Amino acid sequence: MAGKTKKTAGGSEEPSGYRLVAGNRKAAHLYHLEDRLEAGVALLGTEVKALRGGKASIMEAFGRMRGGELWLFNMDIPAYEMRGYATHEPKRPRKLLVHKRELRRIQRALVERGYTLVPLSLYFNHRGIVKTQIALARGKKLFDRREDVKRRDARRDVDRELARRRKKR
Repeated sequence: MAGKTKKTAGGSEEPSGYRLVAGNRKAAHLYHLEDRLEAGVALLGTEVKALRGGKASIMEAFGRMRGGELWLFNMDIPAYEMRGYATHEPKRPRKLLVHKRELRRIQRALVERGYTLVPLSLYFNHRGIVKTQIALARGKKLFDRREDVKRRDARRDVDRELARRRKKR
C-alpha cells in the first residue's frame, strides 16, 4: 500500500481517504502481528449494501487455506434490511482475493511456521471496492499480554508526568 497511511484502532495502518467499515482492535492485544497485506473480498450484492450501511464485525474472524484458496471465516455481515427476495447467510465463508505469489507465501507461513491469519480492518478503498487488511500473526501468551499492559501503563505515566511539568512552566 503506497501513499499516505493513518493509524487505526488496534495499531493497524489504513490508507488515508478510505472508509473504515469494521476494525479488529483485539488483534494487536492477542497476537504478535508480523506481516500485513491487503486482500480483496468476494461478496454478494446484499453484503456490499449492508457494509455500506456500516454493519459488519471481524472480531471473531480468521483466515484459512481451503482447496488452494484463501478463505475468511466467521466474519459477520448482517442481512441487508432493504433487501427484496435476495439475501445472504451472515457468517458464511468468504473468499479472499490475493495474488498467486502472496497466496503461496501465506500458505507456506500458515503450514510450515504455524502462523494464524487475522483480519485487522475491513474498508472501502478510494474506488469503492471492499478490501480487508490481514496479518500473519502468532498468538501471544498471557505473560506477553501482561508485559504489554505494563509497558503501556509505564508509558502513560511518563507522558502524564511530562505534561504536568510542561503545565507548571
